[in-house]
Amino acid sequence: MKIKILCMSAVALAMMGSAAMAGNTSALDDPAKMSPFFTDAGMKTLRTEADFKTAWMAMKPDERTAVLKDCGDTTLNKSHADFCAMAKKMGG
Repeated sequence: MKIKILCMSAVALAMMGSAAMAGNTSALDDPAKMSPFFTDAGMKTLRTEADFKTAWMAMKPDERTAVLKDCGDTTLNKSHADFCAMAKKMGG
């Protein structure tokens, strides 16, 4: 009986831990935040530098900081290289 309880506790902890990790997403993967910077729904083509700057300045300072932090991550930067290059040009 004690082994059953220990096993069930371990499974419950594993499930809670994986759910907590899954909630940690990048600001770069949030379509609502990123769509103003792109011309297409697939978010592949960046807007002009002037339009990018307008969208960048419309963001809250803490959102811009989060984006720049995410761009500092080498894995995220690879998949968002063009966006991160422009964001770094605008804010850091």
